[in-house]
Amino acid sequence: MSQTDKTTRATTIYQKVRADIIHGAYAPGAKLRIDGIAAKYDVGSNAVREALSRLSSERLVERHEQRGYTVPPVALDDWRVLARTRCFLEGHVLAESMRRRDDLWEEAIVVAFHRLSRVSRAARETAREEWEDAHRNFHRALIANCGSPWLIDFCDILADHAARYISFSNAFRKAPRDGLAEHEALMKTVLNGTPGEASDCLTRHYTHTLEVIEDLFERDELAGGGPSAGLAELTGSIAGLVRKD
Repeated sequence: MSQTDKTTRATTIYQKVRADIIHGAYAPGAKLRIDGIAAKYDVGSNAVREALSRLSSERLVERHEQRGYTVPPVALDDWRVLARTRCFLEGHVLAESMRRRDDLWEEAIVVAFHRLSRVSRAARETAREEWEDAHRNFHRALIANCGSPWLIDFCDILADHAARYISFSNAFRKAPRDGLAEHEALMKTVLNGTPGEASDCLTRHYTHTLEVIEDLFERDELAGGGPSAGLAELTGSIAGLVRKD
């Protein structure tokens, strides 16, 4: 096998294991056995080891000396820090995109929402992957005009970690949520409002997700939950971080 083939295979395994972790195929804290993953995907152990090493640098895998690799646990404090950081960073990046606005950027947002709305109306389970792609693309479209690939990459990393918590929470969530209406409101605020109003709208959207998952922790339906420190206080601190004076 050529070096190019080895690199391509290692990248493919990295992408597959990464998707498995984000979508909850492995339980929090589960040991990631190199031999088992290699057998699952019919690849050599070196490709798996390289993939897990890359994932550990993204904090999607925990590496333990002499004990191998495990899936990171889910914990309330970690989720709240993640939510706060995501609102702070993405709110600022969204505001910068709006300050640099042009027709192409606005049209891309409208198209991305249209695709999200079409997938959202499909009730079949097979549409889940399509929805996840459309949802991520919509949020990417909002910040795409910020002028910094670095900031977009940082937002993507945070979105990946948030998606892992959301994947676990979806298995327990019972109350319906009109996510399409939330995204439509966000789109309209971005297109017609001020950067401060759009950042606030994004914060409310992400805080709603925060509340849903915190409630699951409080009911011990997600492992590793801790005591609540008060949603009102946290929501206020997030809004204060992203609100532009």
